[in-house]
Amino acid sequence: MRSRRGYLLAVLFLLVALNSMDRLAVGLVLQSIKSDLHLSDAQLGLLTGMAFALFYSVMGIPIARWADRGNRIAIISLATFLWAVALALSGLARSFQQLLLIRVGVAVGEAGVVPPAHSLIPDYFARAERPRAVSVFMLGGAFGVLLGYFVAGWLNQFYGWRETFVLIGLPGVVLAAVTWFTLEEPRRGSTRAVASVPAGRAVRELWHNRTYRHLTLSFALICFFGSGVLQWQPTFFLRTYGLDTGELGTWLALLHGVGGMLGSYLGGALASRFAAGDERRQLALAAVTYSCFAALAASIYLTPSRNLAFALTGASAVGAALITAPVFATIQTLVPERMRAFSIALIYLCANLVGLGLGPLVVGFLSDALRPLYGESSLRYALLAMCPGYVWAAWHLWRSSRYVMNDMGRLHAGVYS
Repeated sequence: MRSRRGYLLAVLFLLVALNSMDRLAVGLVLQSIKSDLHLSDAQLGLLTGMAFALFYSVMGIPIARWADRGNRIAIISLATFLWAVALALSGLARSFQQLLLIRVGVAVGEAGVVPPAHSLIPDYFARAERPRAVSVFMLGGAFGVLLGYFVAGWLNQFYGWRETFVLIGLPGVVLAAVTWFTLEEPRRGSTRAVASVPAGRAVRELWHNRTYRHLTLSFALICFFGSGVLQWQPTFFLRTYGLDTGELGTWLALLHGVGGMLGSYLGGALASRFAAGDERRQLALAAVTYSCFAALAASIYLTPSRNLAFALTGASAVGAALITAPVFATIQTLVPERMRAFSIALIYLCANLVGLGLGPLVVGFLSDALRPLYGESSLRYALLAMCPGYVWAAWHLWRSSRYVMNDMGRLHAGVYS
């Protein structure tokens, strides 16, 4: 059983790593796409924002509904195959409109991975083990950041952005096959029935759960400010310090990748060791941690020193990742089994429409609007303007900690049955 659980986490780790690689690779090659296709910053913001987020978040809902009662392994495998093929096709785009349409296909493929994966973890791990298990799963995101920046940076420098997308997409085909043939759906052959709940009723039940509501709002704000900053940060370093994409990709891979992996693992390990079964304490500490992260993030754009900016980027990567495992492990324990995948997809719907959809677009518009005043430094001030929003997200984390134990008691009492 232990080896089977470990193998499941390893495959889920690789799946989320590939998902993260794509988004970070896009951010790193934005300047190359801009030059090749003659796009504005606002168009780039639309390409990395709403065009992707709208379909990623909306399609996540019906896929999650399917996952809550169907074969999650098959869903993940098929979605990964679609994502890989669409990503490889991105290298063939000859216009803004073509690339926009292909990114829609990438988004639909990615939508079918994370909610079913989150739904699988509670079937293999008990409540006290979940923060650590989720941390290992979410480590894949940080590992994808490391690979995305490093691999995409050098591939783009030596071969160009088109070949970069093709080469990053191909491993996804292999992983889709590995998922299909080697993982097993726990429900297969089981007499346990998972009842379907009408979507409207499920949304009402989740929204009336005060902890879930505050976590949704917090994640939406984190995604809005974080996605806007993260997508444009490579372009900021390129414009401000004159780096090439290979060197920058290596730096960001080490800072965001290693820092994110360290933060993700520590967040889950510390929660399981010192606050196992105490989600109130886990969320309260997450709120404090994220407030400190806000100050670190803003400092990146206030310093004129490249080396200090890189050091602050690494420290902020650790701080941002510390909260991930406790928050998502809480959600898995907070909602009934019949709504696990749907609850994750709903959070991603709100977060990505507000966050991933608008964050990069807002930064792009801010940069264009500030250009008459600040010239080439306009992007610096656009990114700086986003950082105080992290405190707002931390406030919702704190509010969720006030309600979580009561809401979990209501679940075990059968209120959400």
